[in-house]
Amino acid sequence: MSLLACFRVKQWHLGVWTGLFLVSVPVFFEAPLVRQFPWLSLVLTILWISVSLFLTTHHLTQSWGDLMMGFSWSWLAGSIYWGWFRWEPLLHLPIEAIALPLAIGCILKNQYLLGSWFYLGSLLGTAMTDIYFYLVGLAPHWRKLMAHPEMTGSILHSAIADIMTPWGIGWVIILGITLLTLSLFTGRSQSIPQRIVSGTLIGTLLVDGLFGLTAILSK
Repeated sequence: MSLLACFRVKQWHLGVWTGLFLVSVPVFFEAPLVRQFPWLSLVLTILWISVSLFLTTHHLTQSWGDLMMGFSWSWLAGSIYWGWFRWEPLLHLPIEAIALPLAIGCILKNQYLLGSWFYLGSLLGTAMTDIYFYLVGLAPHWRKLMAHPEMTGSILHSAIADIMTPWGIGWVIILGITLLTLSLFTGRSQSIPQRIVSGTLIGTLLVDGLFGLTAILSK
Protein backbone atom coordinates (compact mmCIF):
# COMPACT_ATOMS: atom_id res chain seq x y z
CA MET A 1 0.00 0.00 0.00
CA SER A 2 1.37 3.45 -0.90
CA LEU A 3 1.80 6.20 1.66
CA LEU A 4 -1.11 8.10 0.10
CA ALA A 5 -3.35 5.07 0.60
CA CYS A 6 -2.15 4.76 4.19
CA PHE A 7 -3.04 8.41 4.74
CA ARG A 8 -6.61 7.67 3.70
CA VAL A 9 -7.15 4.87 6.21
CA LYS A 10 -5.35 6.46 9.14
CA GLN A 11 -6.39 9.44 11.24
CA TRP A 12 -7.19 12.57 9.27
CA HIS A 13 -4.55 14.65 11.03
CA LEU A 14 -1.57 12.66 9.70
CA GLY A 15 -1.33 14.89 6.64
CA VAL A 16 -1.49 17.97 8.86
CA TRP A 17 1.35 16.72 11.06
CA THR A 18 3.43 15.88 8.00
CA GLY A 19 3.13 19.41 6.63
CA LEU A 20 3.80 20.93 10.04
CA PHE A 21 6.97 18.88 10.49
CA LEU A 22 8.38 19.57 7.03
CA VAL A 23 7.79 23.32 7.20
CA SER A 24 9.64 23.45 10.54
CA VAL A 25 12.77 21.65 9.30
CA PRO A 26 14.17 24.57 7.24
CA VAL A 27 13.63 26.96 10.16
CA PHE A 28 15.34 24.96 12.88
CA PHE A 29 17.87 22.96 10.85
CA GLU A 30 18.57 24.59 7.49
CA ALA A 31 18.88 28.21 8.67
CA PRO A 32 21.72 27.49 11.18
CA LEU A 33 23.43 25.18 8.68
CA VAL A 34 23.31 27.57 5.74
CA ARG A 35 24.70 30.49 7.72
CA GLN A 36 27.84 28.46 8.47
CA PHE A 37 28.07 26.33 5.32
CA PRO A 38 26.00 27.94 2.53
CA TRP A 39 27.48 25.88 -0.28
CA LEU A 40 26.93 22.64 1.61
CA SER A 41 23.28 23.56 2.15
CA LEU A 42 22.89 24.41 -1.54
CA VAL A 43 24.48 21.13 -2.64
CA LEU A 44 22.18 19.20 -0.30
CA THR A 45 19.33 20.29 -2.59
CA ILE A 46 20.70 17.87 -5.19
CA LEU A 47 20.61 15.11 -2.58
CA TRP A 48 16.97 15.83 -1.65
CA ILE A 49 15.93 15.86 -5.32
CA SER A 50 17.82 12.61 -5.96
CA VAL A 51 16.16 10.98 -2.96
CA SER A 52 12.79 12.23 -4.19
CA LEU A 53 13.28 10.78 -7.66
CA PHE A 54 14.45 7.48 -6.21
CA LEU A 55 11.49 7.20 -3.85
CA THR A 56 8.97 8.00 -6.58
CA THR A 57 10.16 5.00 -8.60
CA HIS A 58 8.89 2.60 -5.92
CA HIS A 59 5.19 2.11 -5.27
CA LEU A 60 5.53 1.85 -1.49
CA THR A 61 7.50 5.10 -1.18
CA GLN A 62 6.05 7.08 -4.08
CA SER A 63 4.17 9.53 -1.89
CA TRP A 64 7.23 10.20 0.26
CA GLY A 65 9.15 11.01 -2.91
CA ASP A 66 6.33 13.30 -4.00
CA LEU A 67 6.54 15.20 -0.72
CA MET A 68 10.32 15.29 -0.84
CA MET A 69 10.25 17.08 -4.18
CA GLY A 70 8.27 20.01 -2.74
CA PHE A 71 10.52 20.03 0.31
CA SER A 72 13.60 20.23 -1.94
CA TRP A 73 12.18 23.34 -3.63
CA SER A 74 11.72 25.04 -0.27
CA TRP A 75 15.20 23.94 0.77
CA LEU A 76 16.72 25.38 -2.42
CA ALA A 77 15.05 28.75 -1.91
CA GLY A 78 16.09 28.84 1.74
CA SER A 79 19.69 28.00 0.88
CA ILE A 80 19.89 30.81 -1.66
CA TYR A 81 18.30 33.44 0.56
CA TRP A 82 19.94 32.59 3.88
CA GLY A 83 23.29 31.92 2.25
CA TRP A 84 23.71 35.10 0.20
CA PHE A 85 20.77 37.49 0.50
CA ARG A 86 19.63 37.37 4.13
CA TRP A 87 20.64 41.00 4.64
CA GLU A 88 17.76 42.19 2.41
CA PRO A 89 14.28 41.19 3.65
CA LEU A 90 12.60 42.55 0.51
CA LEU A 91 14.24 39.75 -1.48
CA HIS A 92 12.97 37.03 0.84
CA LEU A 93 9.60 36.36 -0.77
CA PRO A 94 10.79 36.60 -4.41
CA ILE A 95 13.55 34.08 -3.71
CA GLU A 96 11.22 31.80 -1.75
CA ALA A 97 8.92 31.83 -4.80
CA ILE A 98 11.68 30.62 -7.11
CA ALA A 99 9.96 27.26 -7.66
CA LEU A 100 6.44 28.65 -7.98
CA PRO A 101 6.22 28.00 -11.75
CA LEU A 102 7.31 24.39 -11.14
CA ALA A 103 4.68 23.86 -8.45
CA ILE A 104 1.87 25.34 -10.56
CA GLY A 105 3.00 23.38 -13.61
CA CYS A 106 3.04 20.11 -11.64
CA ILE A 107 -0.45 20.74 -10.28
CA LEU A 108 -1.79 21.46 -13.77
CA LYS A 109 -0.21 18.22 -14.99
CA ASN A 110 -1.44 16.30 -11.93
CA GLN A 111 2.14 15.48 -10.90
CA TYR A 112 3.88 15.77 -7.53
CA LEU A 113 0.64 16.98 -5.96
CA LEU A 114 1.73 16.41 -2.36
CA GLY A 115 5.02 18.21 -2.84
CA SER A 116 3.54 21.02 -4.90
CA TRP A 117 0.80 21.77 -2.39
CA PHE A 118 3.29 21.56 0.47
CA TYR A 119 5.45 24.12 -1.31
CA LEU A 120 2.47 26.41 -1.98
CA GLY A 121 1.33 26.19 1.63
CA SER A 122 4.82 26.98 2.86
CA LEU A 123 5.07 29.91 0.44
CA LEU A 124 1.70 31.26 1.60
CA GLY A 125 2.85 31.15 5.22
CA THR A 126 6.06 32.93 4.25
CA ALA A 127 4.09 35.58 2.37
CA MET A 128 1.90 36.28 5.40
CA THR A 129 4.95 36.67 7.63
CA ASP A 130 6.68 38.98 5.16
CA ILE A 131 3.54 41.07 4.71
CA TYR A 132 3.55 41.66 8.45
CA PHE A 133 7.21 42.72 8.28
CA TYR A 134 6.40 45.29 5.60
CA LEU A 135 3.23 46.60 7.23
CA VAL A 136 4.81 47.11 10.67
CA GLY A 137 8.12 48.40 9.33
CA LEU A 138 10.39 45.68 10.69
CA ALA A 139 12.64 45.49 7.62
CA PRO A 140 15.15 48.11 8.92
CA HIS A 141 15.50 46.17 12.16
CA TRP A 142 16.17 42.99 10.19
CA ARG A 143 18.93 44.65 8.15
CA LYS A 144 20.59 45.91 11.34
CA LEU A 145 20.31 42.48 12.95
CA MET A 146 21.98 40.77 9.99
CA ALA A 147 24.75 43.40 9.82
CA HIS A 148 25.35 43.65 13.57
CA PRO A 149 24.40 40.36 15.32
CA GLU A 150 26.31 41.50 18.39
CA MET A 151 23.60 44.15 18.90
CA THR A 152 20.75 41.61 18.94
CA GLY A 153 19.39 42.75 22.31
CA SER A 154 19.01 46.43 21.45
CA ILE A 155 17.72 45.69 17.94
CA LEU A 156 15.05 43.31 19.28
CA HIS A 157 14.08 45.93 21.85
CA SER A 158 13.43 48.46 19.07
CA ALA A 159 11.55 45.91 16.96
CA ILE A 160 9.31 44.90 19.87
CA ALA A 161 8.50 48.57 20.44
CA ASP A 162 7.13 48.70 16.88
CA ILE A 163 5.20 45.46 17.34
CA MET A 164 3.63 46.38 20.67
CA THR A 165 1.52 49.17 19.19
CA PRO A 166 -2.15 49.15 18.20
CA TRP A 167 -1.07 48.92 14.56
CA GLY A 168 1.38 46.09 15.17
CA ILE A 169 -0.92 44.09 17.45
CA GLY A 170 -3.89 44.67 15.15
CA TRP A 171 -2.07 43.14 12.19
CA VAL A 172 -0.91 40.22 14.32
CA ILE A 173 -4.56 39.47 15.05
CA ILE A 174 -5.75 39.96 11.45
CA LEU A 175 -3.03 37.86 9.81
CA GLY A 176 -3.12 35.27 12.61
CA ILE A 177 -6.87 34.78 12.23
CA THR A 178 -6.44 34.57 8.44
CA LEU A 179 -3.81 31.84 8.72
CA LEU A 180 -5.80 29.97 11.36
CA THR A 181 -8.98 30.11 9.26
CA LEU A 182 -7.18 28.85 6.17
CA SER A 183 -5.49 26.07 8.16
CA LEU A 184 -8.80 24.92 9.66
CA PHE A 185 -10.52 25.03 6.27
CA THR A 186 -7.84 23.02 4.49
CA GLY A 187 -7.44 20.68 7.48
CA ARG A 188 -11.09 19.61 7.22
CA SER A 189 -10.69 18.70 3.56
CA GLN A 190 -10.74 15.08 2.41
CA SER A 191 -7.80 15.91 0.13
CA ILE A 192 -4.43 14.84 1.55
CA PRO A 193 -2.53 17.65 -0.27
CA GLN A 194 -4.84 20.22 1.29
CA ARG A 195 -4.32 18.73 4.74
CA ILE A 196 -0.60 19.12 4.20
CA VAL A 197 -1.23 22.78 3.36
CA SER A 198 -3.04 23.03 6.69
CA GLY A 199 0.03 21.66 8.44
CA THR A 200 2.33 24.17 6.80
CA LEU A 201 0.08 27.06 7.86
CA ILE A 202 -0.15 25.79 11.43
CA GLY A 203 3.63 25.41 11.38
CA THR A 204 3.96 29.03 10.28
CA LEU A 205 1.76 30.18 13.15
CA LEU A 206 3.70 28.15 15.69
CA VAL A 207 7.13 29.17 14.43
CA ASP A 208 6.22 32.87 14.21
CA GLY A 209 4.62 32.71 17.63
CA LEU A 210 7.68 30.99 19.10
CA PHE A 211 10.07 33.58 17.69
CA GLY A 212 7.83 36.41 18.83
CA LEU A 213 7.60 35.01 22.35
CA THR A 214 11.36 34.46 22.47
CA ALA A 215 11.99 38.03 21.39
CA ILE A 216 9.62 39.41 24.03
CA LEU A 217 11.11 37.27 26.80
CA SER A 218 14.64 38.27 25.84
CA LYS A 219 13.71 41.93 25.91
